[in-house]
Amino acid sequence: MQSTKSPSPVRPDEAETLSQAAYRALKRDIIRGVRVPEERLRIEKLKGIYGIGPTPLREALQKLSQDGLVLSEGNRGFAVAPLDPSEFADLNLARTAIEKEALRLAIEKGDDAWEARIVAASYIMRKEDMALPGTRGGVPDSWERANTEFHEALVAACGSAWLLKIREGLQELCERYRRASVYQELGSRNLGAEHAEIAEAVLARDTERACALTERHFALTAASLTGPESNRAVAS
Repeated sequence: MQSTKSPSPVRPDEAETLSQAAYRALKRDIIRGVRVPEERLRIEKLKGIYGIGPTPLREALQKLSQDGLVLSEGNRGFAVAPLDPSEFADLNLARTAIEKEALRLAIEKGDDAWEARIVAASYIMRKEDMALPGTRGGVPDSWERANTEFHEALVAACGSAWLLKIREGLQELCERYRRASVYQELGSRNLGAEHAEIAEAVLARDTERACALTERHFALTAASLTGPESNRAVAS
């Protein structure tokens, strides 16, 4: 089970306000599942966990409620938003559309440096995919980092800052759902093969195949998290 406390008080980064630091820390912990769905976010408790005063915490919680990660309950305070399978299905629909468009543009515009980044990210991703079946207690942070870098590398050359910004927000929200359930086993899914096939198609500049493989890759995750076996997390 995930710990319900951060290991140490939050310290603002350079030029970061206390409110921004609180927002960053709470958002991170909600996405990672440290702050569990429907958990009541009491200011006094959060002060002790994060070492930040009540005013910055309230400002952070208000901003998180605008992001949809926290629910504002009026006089009752705040709570972590519950996980909603229908929301994840909608998120995945939007994420797939954005990812495919960014991928098309990246394949069109990508240069040698872009290809080199994909090769490097694929190497790390392959190592993490090979280690994943032996892990216990959830998807490791190292796998999530490798997965994020792999998919970012694929679309990095798309040339649209707005596409990448929207994509990043959707990726973060989808990560919360991936981490929500206890990881058990991969079963019939071979993530290593899926990632390798996508990278191969992208490097071959096969746009249609790369987009089709990416759509299938995301759809398999959506099916596992919104279908009958939704208590089992299968990462994408």
